[in-house]
Amino acid sequence: MTPTLTPPPGTVVPPATDERCDRCNAAGKLRITMAGGGELVFCGHHANKYADDLVKITVQFAADPDFEWRGADLMASNSSN
Repeated sequence: MTPTLTPPPGTVVPPATDERCDRCNAAGKLRITMAGGGELVFCGHHANKYADDLVKITVQFAADPDFEWRGADLMASNSSN
């Protein structure tokens, strides 16, 4: 049996280098998991442009290490309320 590299349940991994934005097909920089379990990938431009709306539907997220998502601060402030 060949082992697979599957992340543990409940974790989100940043987009792979070949994953594309679900909005414009640019390189993916952010992966979000929605409450229903679906995932979306966004480029840096669209991730920050729609950050206010994305934080409303996001339960988990993972960003490329070189990308700073504006929504991360919004998620942190929402979880502390």
